[in-house]
Amino acid sequence: MSSRPPLTILLASPRGFCAGVDRAIQIVERAIAKYGAPVYVRHEIVHNRHVVDRLKALGAVFVEELDECPPDRPVVFSAHGVPKSVPADAKARKMLFLDATCPLVSKVHVEAGRHFDAGREIVLIGHAGHPEVVGTMGQLPDGAVALIETVEDARAFQPRDAGNVAFVTQTTLSVDDTADIVAALRARFPEIAAPHKEDICYATTNRQDAVKAIAARSQVLLVLGSANSSNSVRLAEVGQRSGARSYLIDDAGSLDMAWVDGATIVGVTAGASAPEVLVQGVIDKLGASFDVTVEEIDTARETVTFKLPRAVA
Repeated sequence: MSSRPPLTILLASPRGFCAGVDRAIQIVERAIAKYGAPVYVRHEIVHNRHVVDRLKALGAVFVEELDECPPDRPVVFSAHGVPKSVPADAKARKMLFLDATCPLVSKVHVEAGRHFDAGREIVLIGHAGHPEVVGTMGQLPDGAVALIETVEDARAFQPRDAGNVAFVTQTTLSVDDTADIVAALRARFPEIAAPHKEDICYATTNRQDAVKAIAARSQVLLVLGSANSSNSVRLAEVGQRSGARSYLIDDAGSLDMAWVDGATIVGVTAGASAPEVLVQGVIDKLGASFDVTVEEIDTARETVTFKLPRAVA
């Protein structure tokens, strides 16, 4: 008999890397393999400290702006997308650049462009300052896109022509929060043009659904992910709403064991930019103090893959 108290870990599936993150990381790795180090990356390739640190060790140099990059070295644009001015600037400087923008973010860029060409006033539902929002708004001239963050913003928004409005969204939002904002917009603008297919990406939706499934049965939910990762922060919020005390942690070292005192069921998941090794680290740490049973709760199967750019395929 084990002297350790029993603990069931409900492991959310799907969790961790999505196809867009996987592709972005591969682009950096292959660029280093092909062109040698250093390869420059504008902004964090994905929002995860462990991923960034591992790529730094391989020879990636992370910068905020293009003018920090020497013109004779390759530069990779992050998975979140960039304003149109950035590749234009890189071309003008004759730089070799690789665009790791997630194809699902690129889809939102294309949608916004179509609405603009059709003369519609565009609303972007998203979080101010997030690189994806900066990139999407930067696809069009200043003032062409209005950012809406809350239901209150949706109620206060005053378009020039209420009959000619369209909305797009950041891909990593809370599905439930976004539905409330969209409902507020539709109530005011019944003719509002919507995306053909929801902009919130399949991976964000699937991971939130998986969290709802495990959080309803868990006393505590542990979400692996960095604090600047939008989709990871949303997972912790969804877990909290679903009734579990929820904590966003970088890795096992950030896990305070006092949080799980007295718990018999703990849910574990990871944001779309968090590597699986971090999940295993948390399971191992819990296993050192508890007699652990791991139960994987599978709510969706993901088979999406994205092609690499020709330059590194």
